[in-house]
Amino acid sequence: MVRNKDKKDEPPFTFPKTLEEFEYTFNEHGQLRHIKTGEPFVFNAREDLHRWNQKRYEALGEIITQYVYELLEKKCNMTKAFLPVDATEDEPTSFIYQSPDALSNPSKLLVLIQGSGVVRAGQWARRLIINQDLDSGTQIPFITRAMEEGYGVMVLNPNENYLEVEKLVKSSPLPSPAEPLDEPAEKRERKDDKEGKKKREFYEKYRNPQKETETERIPIRENGSSEEHVLYVWDHFVSKAAAKNVFIMAHSYGGLSFVELMNQREMQVKNRVCAVALTDSAHNIWLQETSKGTQDWMQQHCCNWVSSSEPLDTPLDPMLPDCPRVSAGTERHELTSWMSFTSIFRFFSEVLEAKEDEEAEETSNTVTTRSSSLKNKHQDL
Repeated sequence: MVRNKDKKDEPPFTFPKTLEEFEYTFNEHGQLRHIKTGEPFVFNAREDLHRWNQKRYEALGEIITQYVYELLEKKCNMTKAFLPVDATEDEPTSFIYQSPDALSNPSKLLVLIQGSGVVRAGQWARRLIINQDLDSGTQIPFITRAMEEGYGVMVLNPNENYLEVEKLVKSSPLPSPAEPLDEPAEKRERKDDKEGKKKREFYEKYRNPQKETETERIPIRENGSSEEHVLYVWDHFVSKAAAKNVFIMAHSYGGLSFVELMNQREMQVKNRVCAVALTDSAHNIWLQETSKGTQDWMQQHCCNWVSSSEPLDTPLDPMLPDCPRVSAGTERHELTSWMSFTSIFRFFSEVLEAKEDEEAEETSNTVTTRSSSLKNKHQDL
């Protein structure tokens, strides 16, 4: 047991609200650096205070989220569209970002879907933004390149699923019969002992541990999960867009949400989507019970860039009969999107070119057939 005189007060969980107050800034290479020392971000700002360091990191992460939103608005000229589209004044809302021509571009629309976790619209990985740079960790290079190539762009926000509010302090109720009281008593005791020991160790370490605010989550209607959000945005935005060719890029859990969309809207997706680029996708066609038609379509229209030690674009064995898998040229899951950047745009261009060639051939065949039938008709006269 730690003697009282060795104990320290845990500092309060109050952190700066801006990058400047944190004394960090992004340099010209998009790297986060300390204003005074020029050093990268240091997680262990205080030794032996892991919980405090983690809370500080999370506070910086919240600032990064707002910073990326600002970049989407100022650098990429994107605007928010709020969801649900018919939200009342007092219900929680979420939003997506759209380029000015997202709904009106007659030719191409790119839809970006991130993975799960703390990341919000415009981010692939918070860890990369903080420890590497903005290019690798955000979707901004994809948005900029897409706009240069004439795409409208939609940036989804699949992890913004609820509003977190402070819980009102109430006397703790007795466990309801719905709670799992049917587990063996000794198992319950072991669990209680374990939790009690963890609490004791923590409270023994600090003389004054900080109490965390208790919160509750109010789900956002029809957007309470990544899968719900992707379906909602398809129904209310993507399906209403003018673009003849829709392209989707999804990372990690975003791939699972895309496959769920296919399960729910198979024919619509097949009719509208030209190609899908996945990066280290978390989907599973068997667990998600996809149809044979979806699997066959994915074989033809999807490509999954996965973490691998093989060079970029090296074909890899398909693990399941769905989409082709190629190497992303990195073994780091969170880097797969950035490392595949050039290959993904090449893939989209090639698919579109092949589709346009096919359509041109069909048109010319139709014209030839029509003119020869007119010729025959004329000869008959």
